[in-house]
Amino acid sequence: MPQTPPFAAMFDSSGYNRNLYQSKEDNCGGLYYHDNNLLSGSLEALIQHLVPNVDYYPDRTYIFTFLLSSRLFMHPYELMARVCHLYMEHQRLSEPGTDKSRIRKIAPKILQLLTEWTETFPYDFRDERMMRNLKELAQRIASGDEVMYRKNVQQIIQSLIRKLASLSQYEEVLAKINATSTDRLTVLKIKPQSIQRDIITVCNDPYMLAQQLTHIELERLNYIGPEEFVQAFVQKDPLDNDKSCYADQKKTRNLEAYVEWFNRLSYLVATEICMPVKKKHRARMIEYFIDVARECFNIGNFNSLMAIISGMNMSPVSRLKKTWAKVKTAKFDILEHQMDPSSNFNNYRTALRGAAQRSLTAHSNREKIVIPFFSLLIKDIYFLNEGCANRLPNGHVNFEKFWELAKQVSEFMTWKQVECPFEKDRKILQYLLTAPVFSEDALYMASYESEGPENHIEKDRWKTLRFVWDRVST
Repeated sequence: MPQTPPFAAMFDSSGYNRNLYQSKEDNCGGLYYHDNNLLSGSLEALIQHLVPNVDYYPDRTYIFTFLLSSRLFMHPYELMARVCHLYMEHQRLSEPGTDKSRIRKIAPKILQLLTEWTETFPYDFRDERMMRNLKELAQRIASGDEVMYRKNVQQIIQSLIRKLASLSQYEEVLAKINATSTDRLTVLKIKPQSIQRDIITVCNDPYMLAQQLTHIELERLNYIGPEEFVQAFVQKDPLDNDKSCYADQKKTRNLEAYVEWFNRLSYLVATEICMPVKKKHRARMIEYFIDVARECFNIGNFNSLMAIISGMNMSPVSRLKKTWAKVKTAKFDILEHQMDPSSNFNNYRTALRGAAQRSLTAHSNREKIVIPFFSLLIKDIYFLNEGCANRLPNGHVNFEKFWELAKQVSEFMTWKQVECPFEKDRKILQYLLTAPVFSEDALYMASYESEGPENHIEKDRWKTLRFVWDRVST
């Protein structure tokens, strides 16, 4: 069974590959083309366009785009049931007086479609109904007289089961990490000596820390399914009045876990800066994170870079004027300029395009690394989804919109498949993932302890925090 090619080959530099093979039924089957570009179609016609027949196999860009977007209109298990039905229909229609060798041409094409579906959207098959439909279709294909088909079916299902098992293990690890992570304020009250260890004592090399951050980023990116970007915005299709909304089953846990990681890293940075009692130690910590952030930029790890900048720009950190006065901020100013949100993050987008171009011509895994500022990627996809209707006035699916959506998601798919070239340091990773961090209130308390409140607003907040602290401590 041939493996599907990497995502880099899916969409060309001019946008996306629209070289779609049209079956004979397309011109009268509810699909609308302009200049040979598929722009819209009825949902049923789009489903039929997905299913191979004796003379036709859909282009891979179409397969990815439709499987990605179809969940806005129907459950994946419903789509799989339709695929199974259409496959059997093709077989029945071909039976009378048709050459058996032509009929056998359908089976490997259906197997290839299932391979692409299970490899690209494996999380769809966590649904028992989906897996049941897959096994039913696979059994029908394998029931023929071709031994090779049975072997290929087994390979597809075994590979899928391995992927789902790996996902379950990953989610168990995340749950354990979340269970062991505690608010540093609690630790401060119970065991003051336990917070004496800081990030520099664990890893005094900012380049090494940037590499370990990249390990975490790439691992978590790798577990985000492309469908999660769509399922985050799923709403009930108004034309499907009799169907339950798919939103009640939307599965975005890996996407959400990645956003939570960004927030944790920001708070960890702020905690490490606010925690030291001495001003010179706080200044040293700021300079350390500036060096870490700069190396993240050089690597192409824009998500960790932005998380670090966000942590350093939190009010409890930015208000430490006496501390910042001891810091050489020229390098930090350059990094802030690169990630400046003005003009819709124009500077960052330019840097991202440069990193993406470098990745395309890379000769090593290090040069291939592109880790986007994830919250902005989600925001871009959100506005693309909100800016265009899913349906046209005639009821057709607005497939032109979904080409653009698929183009953005497929680029992400290319980036997330890069293997991290750096050696793991489990001690550093453990600290980054589990070290307790201050809550926002605890950050302000530590900040006011280091450099006292300067105005009435800060003084009032300080009094309130002290009152709450005293009540909790007694």
